[in-house]
Amino acid sequence: MSRKKWILGIVALALMTTLALPLQAAPAAQIDCQGAASGDTITLLYQWSGAEEERLNEILKPLVDACGIVLQPESTRDQALLDTRVQAGTPPDIAFWNVTQLQQYQDDLQPMDALGAAADSYAEFFLTPGTIEGKWVGLPVKADIKTIIWYSPFMFEAQEYAVPTTWEELDTLVEQMVANGEVPWSMGFESGDATGWTASDFIQDILLVTQGPDYVLDIISGEVPYNDEGVKQAYELYGKWAADPVYTVGGAEGSLSTGFLDAIYKPFADPPEAMMVKQSGFAGGEILKQFPDLVYGEDYDFFAVPGAQGLQGGTDWMMAFNDTPAVRALVVYLSSAEGGANWAAASFDLSPNLGAAGNYTDPALIKKGEALANTQGFTPDIGDTITGGFGKAEWTAIVNYINGGDLDEELAAVAAVQAEATGQ
Repeated sequence: MSRKKWILGIVALALMTTLALPLQAAPAAQIDCQGAASGDTITLLYQWSGAEEERLNEILKPLVDACGIVLQPESTRDQALLDTRVQAGTPPDIAFWNVTQLQQYQDDLQPMDALGAAADSYAEFFLTPGTIEGKWVGLPVKADIKTIIWYSPFMFEAQEYAVPTTWEELDTLVEQMVANGEVPWSMGFESGDATGWTASDFIQDILLVTQGPDYVLDIISGEVPYNDEGVKQAYELYGKWAADPVYTVGGAEGSLSTGFLDAIYKPFADPPEAMMVKQSGFAGGEILKQFPDLVYGEDYDFFAVPGAQGLQGGTDWMMAFNDTPAVRALVVYLSSAEGGANWAAASFDLSPNLGAAGNYTDPALIKKGEALANTQGFTPDIGDTITGGFGKAEWTAIVNYINGGDLDEELAAVAAVQAEATGQ
């Protein structure tokens, strides 16, 4: 299978830290236990903890109640633990991990269709990255999107600004804000050794506007070199805003030195230091932690990057190392319409399962779900996907460019790393 086909469709839709509403357990008759007996166990390994782990338990409770299956979970952020277990021949029955591990463990994984997974519960762009060498080995369970802009509805209304629906309208809005003496953007991207990652996200979203998702996937596969004219154009559009104090807080110095969390706060300070910040879904939780009195939908909200032909994001994947009746019951349940609906009702981010539609209760997730339903394509983060130090090279180029470096030279340096990593 082609590198491009493997990459196609990886998303990511948004982390919100709202409390999950109580989930109604499904009637036992609606759960197919696949022959699992009460007391049968499933060992689970995942990276979630705290509130996320609680929400997963809510989602799985109907299955546990209906079949009497005993879950034996383990939470860790250390992928080396999963590697050790697999190499020792003692993997967990189920792991929830990243798409890279589908490639890594493909020979050890059970086919999802053989376990009873319902392929018709997913759009093709969610099935493709989980299919390795023609074998469907990963079930997408949780998604996050990045292609969104946060703003204050209160401030927009006070200034009589309308939420833009096209890139041209966004550009016009930015210029209108400048004419009114306001700073449109908060674009600080300092993040220690990872300084520049928020800027790379913004540039990728610009590429989704100007070039489209296939172009982004061709960059990831190496078919389009990173110093292509389309990439240069996206950098120049970004640089116009990120290096000029008229457009962003502090100009180039502010972009380089302001921490990415501090950048999130600036549009919601009193008085606001900027009108907008482009950031992933997790920003909503950070805004609320910093300003607990603010109300979502009134004081802070978001809109999808207007004109984007696709979304940038990521997914978490379920993979099965063993084939047992209990494992089959879990796979069948989570891939069913009921499983998707229960995932949505638990407010555990977005579910790629089509059964989630219409079942979200959190207002932000409802809105993100609409963006997901209307998008024309999905791309992973370029820097996270290309290996061989590409991400660091990309961030370095952005920092140097905003510092006044030669753009052609910077992009050529990244293109060289890209070519080596992709074999192009």
